[in-house]
Amino acid sequence: MKIYRILAFILLTISTFPIQAGIGSQAGNVPQEGKYPQAEKNDKVDGFCDIRNTAFQASELLTYKVFYTVVGAYFGAGEATFRANIEQFNNRPVYHIIGEGKTYPFYDGIFKVRDKYETYLDTATFQPYRFVRSVNEGSYKKFENVTFNKTTNAAVTNDGVFKVPTCIQDVLSAIYYARNIDFDKYKPNDKINFSLFLDKEVFEMYIRYLGKETVKTKYGKFKAIKFKPLLIKGTIFEGGEKMTVWVSDDKNHVPLRVESPISVGSVKVDMISYRNLRHQLTSLIDLR
Repeated sequence: MKIYRILAFILLTISTFPIQAGIGSQAGNVPQEGKYPQAEKNDKVDGFCDIRNTAFQASELLTYKVFYTVVGAYFGAGEATFRANIEQFNNRPVYHIIGEGKTYPFYDGIFKVRDKYETYLDTATFQPYRFVRSVNEGSYKKFENVTFNKTTNAAVTNDGVFKVPTCIQDVLSAIYYARNIDFDKYKPNDKINFSLFLDKEVFEMYIRYLGKETVKTKYGKFKAIKFKPLLIKGTIFEGGEKMTVWVSDDKNHVPLRVESPISVGSVKVDMISYRNLRHQLTSLIDLR
């Protein structure tokens, strides 16, 4: 098992989406420049174009704790934070969103993780202009810088230029895009589709809406929206709809809990603190 894939999962599966893109997928990859034969079919993906932000504001900060479960015992392994700011990018106002993940000091001696992901989202169209990934996990290091050219529908990366659909998301922008979905428009078992670019490939993904229920987390008890994202088969996931996600059933749509089996044990991620939400957290029933 590649440990860095697990720790990338820790940082980004707090959203509704997989990080396993680019590992032996059958989900519509694009390995060569200009080889996207069905771009016209994906220019308008249901639920992921023309959304306007009503869920979060600049200065929002969310913190999560990551637990590994082995033989029924939970071990706190690290934390991840997500923060949003307003900045300028090429003379356009953007949301600069930063996700960072790190192991606790106890685990640093075993396997130290310091990961950082960034996306720059147009405040009007909610499309990403730039995605930056800086991975520092033990001996494994990776830096990726992607610029999305909206005129030519291309992703300009460290390794070349790749054709993408008009409506595209990176793994971090997809989190905040999804928070603005109006789930009241969907019925249980409905799929919400989107296109994702990662590791030089385009993936046709979806989340399956499951309905609403009450969930108890490390922070408290919430009214929640529940769904499952499609996972791409890789080194730690079997693929399919194995992961379960709960977000707050209010205007914030804050990710509250993520659970998923992995090749050894399972992983649980809980929101443990928040600051500067755009709306009152009305989904909270009781504190823990």
